[in-house]
Amino acid sequence: MIDLDELGKALDGVLLRPSSPGWDTARAAWQLAVDQRPFAVVQAASVRDVVTTVETAARLGLRVAPQATGHNAAPLGPLDRTILLRTSAMRGVEIDAERRVARVEAGALWADVTAAAALHGLTGLAGSAPDVGVVGYTLGGGLSWFARLHGLAANHVLSADIVTADGEPRTIDAERDAPLFWAVRGGGGGFGVVTALEFRLFPITQVHAGMLLWPIERAAEVLGAWWQWAGSVPETVTSLGRLLRLPPIPQIPEPLRGRSFVAVEAACLLDPAAADLLLAPLRALAPEMDTVRPTPITELGALHMDPQEPTPVTGDGLQLAGFPPAALEALLSVAGPRADIPLLTVELRHLGGALTPGRTTGGGAVSGMDAQIAVFSAGITPDADAVAAVHVSLDEVRAALGPWKAETAYRNFTERSGPRFDRLETHIRLQRIKAAYDPADVIHANHPVTPAG
Repeated sequence: MIDLDELGKALDGVLLRPSSPGWDTARAAWQLAVDQRPFAVVQAASVRDVVTTVETAARLGLRVAPQATGHNAAPLGPLDRTILLRTSAMRGVEIDAERRVARVEAGALWADVTAAAALHGLTGLAGSAPDVGVVGYTLGGGLSWFARLHGLAANHVLSADIVTADGEPRTIDAERDAPLFWAVRGGGGGFGVVTALEFRLFPITQVHAGMLLWPIERAAEVLGAWWQWAGSVPETVTSLGRLLRLPPIPQIPEPLRGRSFVAVEAACLLDPAAADLLLAPLRALAPEMDTVRPTPITELGALHMDPQEPTPVTGDGLQLAGFPPAALEALLSVAGPRADIPLLTVELRHLGGALTPGRTTGGGAVSGMDAQIAVFSAGITPDADAVAAVHVSLDEVRAALGPWKAETAYRNFTERSGPRFDRLETHIRLQRIKAAYDPADVIHANHPVTPAG
């Protein structure tokens, strides 16, 4: 039997244990509010490291939790019998411009892919934060600025390299290990350690995008007008409405620092004249600040103002089947201008278009979003008291919007342990695939699927 000392000697990368120098840095998630305490950490440098780690864990009765960045680390729960397998050093990106395809390793960030693809006039379906790991984001579905036109990022995965719980490296696609390929596209990272993804790129070099901001006191007027406007826009437009309470810290630009706003963010795959015409009803509301402009694809990641480094943050989300005036009123009663809450952001992302279930054929476990709005709320949480206070506000937002809650959930926005996957038949199918490839439940993900037994 290989013990951990032998594992450390066999790695191209590094094995760390609680007594090792650098332990606290190695175990830290991007979500600094989550205190990860694994049995050991492997900083993998190669696919061989992944294979060796998985084989060793299985032999020792341990589990393996793959993690590139740890943006959604909270639902992992206790890791006391788990090797945290950090893949952040495996950041290779290859662009096949002729095929319009990217191949990325397990630790690649969206910033890596966007920069490399842009050199060829292409882009992938990145989310709002450039420092999010491509693999974890995509396995959870992947909701991009172009989702209403192109659907979820998971729908555009062509193949995956994966190490299953038996230590076998596989390349899976629609023909090879098709059930497993179906499961990882939206079913999460619990079916094996994905070491590379291959996915489609799109010929997009510029987008008309930016943010419109008003004082938060105008939240009812602006969000009501935004939602009416959103119902009329083409699928080439993806937008969100947002309540922002910005802290007085140097990282926030001076005009925004320490202030509260209602905002609309939009990305339009239209020429500037058409986009400006479309945005006219929102601009008629006289925003205090308007940053919408022709934007190179390499700058789109700055639009949402996500932190670009690990942050002590706590959040959670839900989806809404509708958003009538009563829902807006309910939201503002707990998060509007008169509410004294610790939430930095409460955002409402417009869905529909190509995200509508049934629009995609041959998709994976999650190929659409059966809702009109994806809600995500979060606050800065430097200590346990702050975490508790943010959880209270998250629960208030969820309760206020409860009457309009959709039956589905988006796991990338679900940062607390949630229920099974939305549809019973999907959940049962995922359980059967988990049992076929990982009956001992060696691979541990933040939104786990237990093997059918």
